[in-house]
Amino acid sequence: MTALWQQRADVVVVGTGVAGLAAALAVHRAGRRVVVLSKADRRPGVTATHYAQGGIAVVLPDTDDSVDAHVADTLAAGAGLCDPDAVASIVADGYRAVAELVGDGARFDESQPGRWALTREGGHSRRRIVHAGGDATGAEVQRVLDHAAAALDIRTNHVALRVLHDGVAVTGVLASNADGPGVIHAPSVILATGGLGHLYSATTNPDGSTGDGIALALWAGVAVSDIEFIQFHPTMLFNGQAGGRRPLVTEALRGEGAVLVDAQGDSVTAGVHPMGDLAPRDVVAAAIDARLRLTGDPCVYLDARGVSDLATRFPTVTAACRDAGIDPVRQPIPVVPGAHYSCGGVVTDVEGQTDLPGLYAAGEVARTGMHGANRLASNSLLEGLVVGGRAGKAAAAHAAAAGYPHATLPALLPATALARNDLQYRMTRDASVVRDAEGLRLLTCALSTAPVRNVARRADLEDVALTMTARAVAAAALARDESRGCHHRAECPDTDPAQARSIVVRASEDNTVSVETPVPVC
Repeated sequence: MTALWQQRADVVVVGTGVAGLAAALAVHRAGRRVVVLSKADRRPGVTATHYAQGGIAVVLPDTDDSVDAHVADTLAAGAGLCDPDAVASIVADGYRAVAELVGDGARFDESQPGRWALTREGGHSRRRIVHAGGDATGAEVQRVLDHAAAALDIRTNHVALRVLHDGVAVTGVLASNADGPGVIHAPSVILATGGLGHLYSATTNPDGSTGDGIALALWAGVAVSDIEFIQFHPTMLFNGQAGGRRPLVTEALRGEGAVLVDAQGDSVTAGVHPMGDLAPRDVVAAAIDARLRLTGDPCVYLDARGVSDLATRFPTVTAACRDAGIDPVRQPIPVVPGAHYSCGGVVTDVEGQTDLPGLYAAGEVARTGMHGANRLASNSLLEGLVVGGRAGKAAAAHAAAAGYPHATLPALLPATALARNDLQYRMTRDASVVRDAEGLRLLTCALSTAPVRNVARRADLEDVALTMTARAVAAAALARDESRGCHHRAECPDTDPAQARSIVVRASEDNTVSVETPVPVC
C-alpha cells in the first residue's frame, strides 16, 4: 500500500464520543496539536455516548453515599475480575470530572434548585445516578463536548487502518479518506473507538460500533483482555426488526418501579437474585434468556405503567416506544436482551497507557480493570470522562518528550473477513447471552477460514475489523470454561474460583489470535 497523503500531529485521537473528545480537549488544553479522526460523514457524528440514557454514576458530596460504597457496588458487579485500585482511582475522580463537564456547560436534572436529582439503577446500593433530560444524559454529554471541541481539528470520513510503530513506540496512524490511504505522523495515538455491538444481529449500538479499536490494538501487537465479557442490556426494545440498531429501554425505569414479566404476567427475576429486577445486568439478561428459552416467546415485557410522570421523566423511551406503536403509559413494553457494552478491551492503566509506548486507549474500547466481568450501570460515562481526560494529558506529555517520529508503512497481509450477515448470525447463535464449547469451536473454525476480502469501502474495512475482533472474543470465551459475570457457559453453569483471573489475548503477524497464560487479577 502506498500513502497518497501525509501530515503531522502531536496526538491523534480515533473517535468522537465521550472518551475521545474528553481526551482531545485535554490534549488541546495542554498546548499540543491534536487531530481527531471520525468515520462519520458529517460533524458531529452519532456516537454510543449520544444514545446513553441512564446517566453518570458519581458520588456527590453531602449525601449518604461514599466512594467506598460505589467501589463496593462496582466490585460486586464485576464478579471478582475488577482491579480494586483502578476502580477506586476512577470513582474517586468522578465528581471532579462531572464538575468540569458542568463548567463546560452541562445541565443535569435537579430535584430542587441547586441540587441534582438522583436515581438508582441495577447493582447500585444508593441513588447516585445524575441524569439530564430525563433519559437523555448521553445526548447532553455529547452536546457539551461537541460544543467545547468545535474549534478542534476533527476529520470526518477518516477510517483508521493501522496504528504505526517502529517496534519500540508509536510513530503514527495509517488512515483512509476520500483521497485514499495516508499517514499522520504522530508520537501519540489514543484509541477511543467505542464498542463492538455490531458483532451481533441486534444491538443498542450505533452503526460505527464495529470493534475497530480492538482490531487496531491487536494488529499493533497490544494485549486485549476480558474481551469475552460482553454485556447484553436486559431491556432492548423488541419491535420485530430483523437486525441492526434497536432502541434501549433504560434501566432507570426499573429503578423507578417498572417490573419485568413474561407473557403470562409472571415475574422474570423472582427467586433468581435478592435484588430482583434491580440485580446486575448479567443476572437479569440471563434470567430473560432462560425464560424465553423455556416459553418459546419472542420477548418479555417491562411493565412501567406504575411509573409516575413516565412520559415526562423518560421522554426518549416514550418516543421510541410510540414510534414502534406502543404506548408505555398504557401498555407493557416488549423487550429482549441486546448486545450493549464490552466490559473488556485494550489493556491499559488508569491513565489509558497500553504496553506500547505512545499508544493509549479510553472509554469502552479500553480495559482499565474498572468493569471486570460485568459493568455496573452508568459507570461507562464516568470512566470515559475520567480516563479520557487522563489519557489526553498523558498523551500530550509523551508527545512533548518524544518529539516527531517518521512513520513507515508495514507490509500488510491480505485482509480477510466473513460477510457481515454471516458473522452476525454466527456470533448471535454461538457467542451471545449463553455460549457453549461446541458452538464456540464452530465459530472459531468459521472465523479462521474467512476469505480474503477486497477492501474498497468503509463497510469492507469494518468487516475486517469485526472478523478480527470476533476471533479474540471466541478465543477468550472458549478459554473461560465457567460462568462468570456476563459470560455464561451452558455446560459450565457455575463460577470456578480458580478462574478468577483475566484472560489476555494477542494476535500474531498472520492475524491469528492466541490466549496467553492467564494471570491473577491484582
